[in-house]
Amino acid sequence: MAYFLKKTHRNGRTYLSIVESYYSPQKRCGAHRTFKSLASVESWKAKGIEDPIAHFQKEVDALNDEISNSQALKISESSPELYLGYFPFVSLLNKMNIKKFVDYFNISNSFEFDLYELLSSLVFARLVNPCSKHKTFHEVLPQLKDPVHFSYDQLLDGLAFMGNDYGKFIEIFNEQMKKVYHINTSKTYFDCTNFYFEIDKEDDFRRKGPSKENRKDPIVSLGLLLDANQIPIGMKLFPGNESEKPVLRDVIHDLKKKNQISGKTIHVADKGLNCTQNIAFSKENGDGYLFSKSVKTLPEKEKIWVLLNNEDWKEIKNDNGTLLYRYKSCIDKFPYHIEIDGKKKTIYFTEKRVVTYNPKLASKKRYEISKQVEKARSLCYSQAKRAEYGDLGKYVNFTNENGEKAKATINEDIIEKELELAGYNLLITSETNMKSTDIYNTYHNLWRIEESFRIMKSDLDARPVFLQKENSIKGHFLICYLAVLLERIFQFKILNNKYSTQEIMKFVKSFKIVKGESKYINVTTSSKFIKDFEQMTKLPLTNYYLTERQVKQIFRYKI
Repeated sequence: MAYFLKKTHRNGRTYLSIVESYYSPQKRCGAHRTFKSLASVESWKAKGIEDPIAHFQKEVDALNDEISNSQALKISESSPELYLGYFPFVSLLNKMNIKKFVDYFNISNSFEFDLYELLSSLVFARLVNPCSKHKTFHEVLPQLKDPVHFSYDQLLDGLAFMGNDYGKFIEIFNEQMKKVYHINTSKTYFDCTNFYFEIDKEDDFRRKGPSKENRKDPIVSLGLLLDANQIPIGMKLFPGNESEKPVLRDVIHDLKKKNQISGKTIHVADKGLNCTQNIAFSKENGDGYLFSKSVKTLPEKEKIWVLLNNEDWKEIKNDNGTLLYRYKSCIDKFPYHIEIDGKKKTIYFTEKRVVTYNPKLASKKRYEISKQVEKARSLCYSQAKRAEYGDLGKYVNFTNENGEKAKATINEDIIEKELELAGYNLLITSETNMKSTDIYNTYHNLWRIEESFRIMKSDLDARPVFLQKENSIKGHFLICYLAVLLERIFQFKILNNKYSTQEIMKFVKSFKIVKGESKYINVTTSSKFIKDFEQMTKLPLTNYYLTERQVKQIFRYKI
């Protein structure tokens, strides 16, 4: 819209008028209309205005300046960007009909807000821009497609409610996921991690324990269970000073009980969870187990078998003929010491044991050992105190002769033994009929749990946690868990594991639009993933301009 001074010559006189130009929706083009009639130039001169055209041109300029100022973009308190990358997860929640079952909580608790809206929007916000709950409410939620209808205080109340009963929400997702995508519990993978809190004083939940980051701060531990397809199906939160070993039993017991899961399940976990109680638990429940065990802790007889270079070894190579690993196996009865009714007893389990040698792992381990030995030698040369050695003390002999100060010398025998065992790993399973290569491949899928933890800690910024109450903290980790769950369903069930977690999360976080004058502008950086996903969905994901209708089309997409 703009104004101009129109001059019309008629009957020897010049008539003036201010005309407005505008866009006509009916004509679908520009149009004009008279804003103000000004009589003739001659009439204005008779009234004492020497140059009527210049006089009224100033009025036209003032009108145009007013329009220009009113239309000029001003700095806004909210970002003009909108996140679109979470739209596949909107579709996933709809397909699993999660809202129907979360809504039942509204009936019995008389919330003044929609609990499903709160849960889903927090999950979407965590996926696109993880940050504190305060920043999420004031900065991220306004950048989602639909506005939320709850206050910040209600957000905290709802988070604490979900945290108090986080197991129920996991149960809802498992039940609905089972109907749509199937849960395969023929094998389950389990591992634990922890999250530190930079607080001065412990409480009942955040307790000091062995931190994965080797920090001294209080921690909260998290156990995660995956099904055979590496989809999360269980989570357990517990104080950081408690042992991880009983958690495996608790999570699997709760999972099978709440989800009516019957049949045999093979529990797969690393050496840190390999204990007699967990093995006995698996046996008692008709399940199986697959653990790893450090070769260094084996009895001398078993070490000799591990290192024996005979024809039992079989090699696995890649297409180029490069050795990936070699293995050999045996089946026998092995003793376990357990306490029953206060009495120590020895029980025997028939197991298959597979020892593997990985040349890459061997090279890595030898490098790590050499670095540690080098540090230990430096401490010996500098006559460091015994307490300064820490874990390096295993490479050192401390002798105290004639009451003198203890003398530190490098233990060459220990170093030689560790170097000799570098690259070896022992896998222990109850599944004696399982092929050795299948045992190896099954165990090494445990890296998916590590990747899930990495998604939580890196992509979803699960910590720092800007919350103090135990139930609120549990609610926060529930949101992180559900975000990982949806990403995994999308990755494995929808995209058939053709794309990495990094590619998917980059798309989710970067697919954004900015509101223009009449259309949205797509500010997303192009990538192979977004191009492929556009072909798959037939949605205008790579268009530079997007209309309101196209944005609605994207969010109506059904997976």
